Amino acid sequence: MEEAESKKKKAEFRLYNAMSKTVEVFEPIVPGKVGMYVCGVTAYDLSHIGHARAAVVFDVLFRYLLHLDYEVTYVRNFTDIDDKIIKRANDLGEDPLSLSNRFCEEYVADMKNLGCLPPTHQPRVTEHMENIKNMITQIMENGCAYAVDGDVNFAVDKSPNYGQLSGRKLEDNRAGERIAVDLRKQNPADFALWKAAKEGEPSWDSPWGPGRPGWHIECSAMSAHYLSFKFDIHGGGSDLIFPHHENELAQSSAASSDSKVNFWVHNGHVTNNQLKMSKSLGNFFTIRQVIEKYHPLPVRMFLLSNHYRTPLNYTVAQIEQASETAWFIYQTLQDCEVCLSPFQERLAKSGKKPVQIAGEAQTCLTKLQEEFNDKLSDDLNTSQLVTGRKFNEALKYITLNLKPLKKQMSPLVHSIAAVGREVESVLRILGLLPTCSYDEVGLP
Repeated sequence: MEEAESKKKKAEFRLYNAMSKTVEVFEPIVPGKVGMYVCGVTAYDLSHIGHARAAVVFDVLFRYLLHLDYEVTYVRNFTDIDDKIIKRANDLGEDPLSLSNRFCEEYVADMKNLGCLPPTHQPRVTEHMENIKNMITQIMENGCAYAVDGDVNFAVDKSPNYGQLSGRKLEDNRAGERIAVDLRKQNPADFALWKAAKEGEPSWDSPWGPGRPGWHIECSAMSAHYLSFKFDIHGGGSDLIFPHHENELAQSSAASSDSKVNFWVHNGHVTNNQLKMSKSLGNFFTIRQVIEKYHPLPVRMFLLSNHYRTPLNYTVAQIEQASETAWFIYQTLQDCEVCLSPFQERLAKSGKKPVQIAGEAQTCLTKLQEEFNDKLSDDLNTSQLVTGRKFNEALKYITLNLKPLKKQMSPLVHSIAAVGREVESVLRILGLLPTCSYDEVGLP
């Protein structure tokens, strides 16, 4: 992306902020650096294709920010102790921490298969108990939480802006927990920061007695630990807006007056027959099940086929369409590589020297660069990027000009190589680029 490379720092990246409910110009808190925290999975089973969408969406955001020359610290957590983990472990007769460790590792393997870059940090709750207990202590000292029989609950009445992210009124909210309402609470909407130990469950010592963290406090503690209380992007699925992110916002603000997230970003659900795909409904397909039938690259392409904030309905027809599109793209690139192979040494020697590019090729380059920049800078719109007219015109240019390619070096060789490299640049930033030789041989 020769022209795009020189302009990318000046690109105005616009991103939807769930707090303001508008698309805003993205400006990091610290110029040139971005802190991003994304809520990961609760590790009690293999992850499904809905989890894959969240991971792929934020992987593309990560890649695009890197493309814009930001230094990005990307944190994505694992919940490795939780009611669901304990229940599943009991059902299987397995130690809860052993079970969650196993499924954390399975998730990492799934992400690698889907082409997701590893985040900068992948913390687990059990590794950050001291951070969590210290934050709870601070919240209590600030008068926003109370202890009852070994439990510690956050007092939502002490949070004057509670509901600002989700738009829900306090009187309409239910308790933000994964278990039944505790009648000992001062307000039914109060949520657990610390849960007293139950017999046979893993527990950790604390000032309030042995127990384990509530669901919400973990992310506030870990994001503060790795990024500070003030950072740029907090992401996750749209189902996390309430109660999880609303409660994170409240407890982080209670722990520190300096707490602030600039952008709250959420991806839409993956649906099955228009119903949200989830483990609790039993209507999900695991990532493993899907990639056993389809190559991970078209699966990733399918996950990026709608705008990230909209729902995405999983159907066999759409996956197969993505597979056909992927086959055409990669076959074109393979044909290009084969036809250019006799010129690799001379192309590599040309280095960064100015070369003559055909007018038609330059038009393809310019249009593809413009479409790429326009779409991704406009709220990370990956929709139809690799199925759009400009991308297909570039592929068509390569296909039509491979046949007349002669064995002697000519401007056409440089033109085809330049268009091929631009196609790969787009695919690389979307995480859709398989191993190929363009960068390896130094094509211009």
